[in-house]
Amino acid sequence: MLIQIGLGTALILLTILIAGLAFWALEVVLNRTRGWLMQEPHRPKLALVLSLTVVWVLGTVTAGVWVWAFAFRALGIFVTMEASVYFALVAFTTLGFGDILLPVDWRLLGGMAAANGLLSMGLMTAMLIEVLRHVRLGQMEMRRKRTET
Repeated sequence: MLIQIGLGTALILLTILIAGLAFWALEVVLNRTRGWLMQEPHRPKLALVLSLTVVWVLGTVTAGVWVWAFAFRALGIFVTMEASVYFALVAFTTLGFGDILLPVDWRLLGGMAAANGLLSMGLMTAMLIEVLRHVRLGQMEMRRKRTET
């Protein structure tokens, strides 16, 4: 039991680290394109930022799923990588079909993968909102400055 908790905690921390690095990288991209994003027209650029951020978020969540899948496969829990990815994705999204189950000796990891998925979805939603808020507020500030002069 303690091995599962320790391993699950390490995997959760790793996926949070990946999410943090992804957010940092996205922030760098946004800062480098800030001048262009603040120029008119705003709405198409905001739509582009939304689309790219959603893809970025999906990539980050996918990376978390793969971390868990590799761990399941490395532990020999599943015979194929496809089964490992499938279980990790079903657990991560808390879909829980129940068609593939972890062995009793490893079942705590399923719950930890689901908890990691919930946490990741919350973090990624916050990231998406923060990116859109940041860009939109910057655009509105630029428009306000332009109308004042």
